[in-house]
Amino acid sequence: MQPSDRDEIRDLLKRTAVALKEGGVPFALCGGYAAWVRGAPEPDHDADFLVTADEAERAVKVLRDAGLEVEDPAEDWLTKVVQGNSFVDVLWRTCGHPVEADLIERSEERPVLSVHMPVLAATDILTTKLMALDEHYCDLARLLPVARALREQVDWATVRREVADNDFASVFLDLLGRLGVVDPAEFADGGGVRADG
Repeated sequence: MQPSDRDEIRDLLKRTAVALKEGGVPFALCGGYAAWVRGAPEPDHDADFLVTADEAERAVKVLRDAGLEVEDPAEDWLTKVVQGNSFVDVLWRTCGHPVEADLIERSEERPVLSVHMPVLAATDILTTKLMALDEHYCDLARLLPVARALREQVDWATVRREVADNDFASVFLDLLGRLGVVDPAEFADGGGVRADG
């Protein structure tokens, strides 16, 4: 990613967050930029926000009313905010399920590029990233630096429980244990639970 592209996506991330805040739409920064705020490498692509499914229409209206360019892609679970070559996804479904209010309520207010906004909890960041793994997208190399950076902030027993039905995610957790990124004992309920902080 070129520095000018990075500046553009950062600007759009801030403008989107400010519009949602000022419009009173509950939201949370998620994905790669949420991980970055918590110490992971900065992503080289788009930024993502979550809103609840019942706030989706209002979120789109708020973004348009703020003067942002909003596109409705073919997918029926997100909208895109566009600026030049950059875009921000505003999702109301993740991993095939509607975004629930409790996911956003667990987020923590953090400064992101000088704008205070809700950022998804580290445990939820890892869970949603792992639940997206399937035979069409299984790039473990992109997940490894995120897991390393967030490992002290994650409740690994919760992640293991939440992703238990996803074989790709379970294999990744096993890999983390084998590589010594996470002590395998932390995957057991009640063992090594860490606070999201």
